Amino acid sequence: MWELLQAVVLGTIQGLTEFLPISSSAHLRILPEMFGWGDPGAAFTAVIQIGTELAVLIFFRKDIWRIGSVWTAWWYKVPVQAGTAPPSTPPGSSDPR
Repeated sequence: MWELLQAVVLGTIQGLTEFLPISSSAHLRILPEMFGWGDPGAAFTAVIQIGTELAVLIFFRKDIWRIGSVWTAWWYKVPVQAGTAPPSTPPGSSDPR
């Protein structure tokens, strides 16, 4: 039960610090030492990181889908000559050149 509480605390800290411009992974190492819990280990840290990534992907899924759809549609509708790359600006955006 105590380990579950530690996991919840560390997961909460990971989630709260993920979008700050500081290392959220460092909190997984520093916080347990401050409370005398010891190192949670590489496996725990990896699972927490995967959980964070999954949460971000779920939260931004509509934006990711929209960006990917527009990019894919733009990529395949632009005629490309053999040996050349397509233009780097999507339709509707101003050309930086």
